[in-house]
Amino acid sequence: MTLMNNEQPVLDDLIAVLERTPATLSALLDGLPETWVTATEGEGTWSPFDVVGHLIHGERTDWIPRARHILAGDTRPFEAFDREAQFSESRNKRIGELLATFARLRRENLETLRGFSLTSEDLGRRGLHPELGEVTLGQLLATWVVHDLDHVGQVARTMAKVYGATVGPWAAYLSILRDRQR
Repeated sequence: MTLMNNEQPVLDDLIAVLERTPATLSALLDGLPETWVTATEGEGTWSPFDVVGHLIHGERTDWIPRARHILAGDTRPFEAFDREAQFSESRNKRIGELLATFARLRRENLETLRGFSLTSEDLGRRGLHPELGEVTLGQLLATWVVHDLDHVGQVARTMAKVYGATVGPWAAYLSILRDRQR
């Protein structure tokens, strides 16, 4: 395994992942029967549909707004992020509509991110998270990437569990079917 730079993310590297997330989710979800899109891992867990709605909310209210906040030198804490806004915002929408909205917003946000022309000094600039305290722009951007990957994994895990009981004894070999350990 290659060890990555733990100090600051490389902007081109993080954009390479961020620009692929919409296509990845579209490939997994677009056109599938509702069973796959609305499955959950149980009470209080999110379906793939919910995850896409959550990612849309983040595109609108989290990553770029917080980056702008930091770059403006604003010393107030970031606005709190509503982790469940998707439940009202996505109501009565179809997965294809959500996927298209997510792809459009992500394209726009990556354009904005590129337009910042960030320097390594910019990545070290600080903002104030309402729960976590002081964070850097580099940490925010790295979190954006890992947040995407976390939710792509969540979607795949939730989908796998649709057939979890059907695979029979092979379940012993399929780690994706085991509940997530914290």
